[in-house]
Amino acid sequence: MEPRDKVFLITGASSGIGAATARAASAAGAKLVLAARRADRIEALAAELGHAVAVRTDVTDDEQVRAAVQAGVEAFGGVDVLVNNAGQGLHAPLRDVDPDDFRAVLELNVVAPLVALQAVLPVMRARGGGAVVDVSSGTSRAVLPGVGAYAASKSALNMLSAVARRELAADGIVVSTVYPFITATEFHDSLRAGELRQPPGTPPPHTAEQVAEAVLQLVRSGEPEAVLVPEGFGR
Repeated sequence: MEPRDKVFLITGASSGIGAATARAASAAGAKLVLAARRADRIEALAAELGHAVAVRTDVTDDEQVRAAVQAGVEAFGGVDVLVNNAGQGLHAPLRDVDPDDFRAVLELNVVAPLVALQAVLPVMRARGGGAVVDVSSGTSRAVLPGVGAYAASKSALNMLSAVARRELAADGIVVSTVYPFITATEFHDSLRAGELRQPPGTPPPHTAEQVAEAVLQLVRSGEPEAVLVPEGFGR
């Protein structure tokens, strides 16, 4: 699917990978529904890019997610691409993980993407198809002490994404997963708990723009995944 004139709904669009994806999609001619909790940021981004609407959205609130989809229908006639980007880290040894923190991260990183997928399905089916890109994490493809709870949440997302790809193929809806490496964004400044501890020899982080280009390439190609983790890292 070429992004030009397509409607992208991007969660977590107020910063980092979400904002970079919005800019990249806009540059490719897409229309945008920007969904995030920080209304001031997405409103400024919508004004900057044009052909965009900002919808303050807490993705753990099902009604707010459905309202974001409806905003796309009202502003642009529908939604063609969903980028499930909103998420939060939890970087602590398993012995120190608070179960309430783990539940909150599961809600945001696993349940919310499922709710967003369910919300866009009727709209995409009515338009004859669509694309979904789930933003996972390279931590789910490695065994890295200190990020087990976070990696577990993203591993669950990976399975939802893979199953959705098969289940929705007959509807013309293509579901893909991107696996970013450590990315230079605000993500690690707002962890649910813990802190980022990079092992010695860790390669330099990616930029949000590099991940955004991978997201757009998945939309264009329909490939099942894009893995941005350096070869052999973390195994």
